[in-house]
Amino acid sequence: DVTGVQTCAMNIDGSNGLACLTRAERGGSAAASASTIAPLPHMFVVKDLVVDMANFYAQYKSVKPWLQSGDAEKVDGKEVFQSKEDRAKLDGLYECILCACCSTSCPSYWWNSDKYLGPAVLLQAYRWIIDSRDQSTDERLKQLDDAFKLYRCKTIMNCAKVCPKGLNPGKAIAKIKKAHHGHLE
Repeated sequence: DVTGVQTCAMNIDGSNGLACLTRAERGGSAAASASTIAPLPHMFVVKDLVVDMANFYAQYKSVKPWLQSGDAEKVDGKEVFQSKEDRAKLDGLYECILCACCSTSCPSYWWNSDKYLGPAVLLQAYRWIIDSRDQSTDERLKQLDDAFKLYRCKTIMNCAKVCPKGLNPGKAIAKIKKAHHGHLE
């Protein structure tokens, strides 16, 4: 059973990306211009280019990717708004489409995908940690304070190299680590 919706993420000529955005090189002989297309690496293959994303989505769900605002969701019947500055802090985070290109490019995720949350999920976790409307920052940080969930990142930065949206999960992971030492940005 495959959970969720899968994007057109796959490994194209040795690099993870979205098939819908990756340009095929044209030129020369047929042999010289042939591309190699494979499923995302280090994932169980369901069929052809379709991989089982169940573990990936379970990890995503584990960071509770929704606003946890308790009673603060509405004040006097009105929504709680963000300042433009607080909203701008989410740029480079909310655009993630959960394609798993970054996570499946990460050697730490390859070898520890059962415990290490990986770049995509940690980027999403940071997105909620710094949301000014969220009331669960401390609980979110405590949940991530684990030798495997967070600290398997070795800053290889394959995640940033392959992200089709140009995001930098490694930077978000570093900021979570700083937050564990009392420096929430």
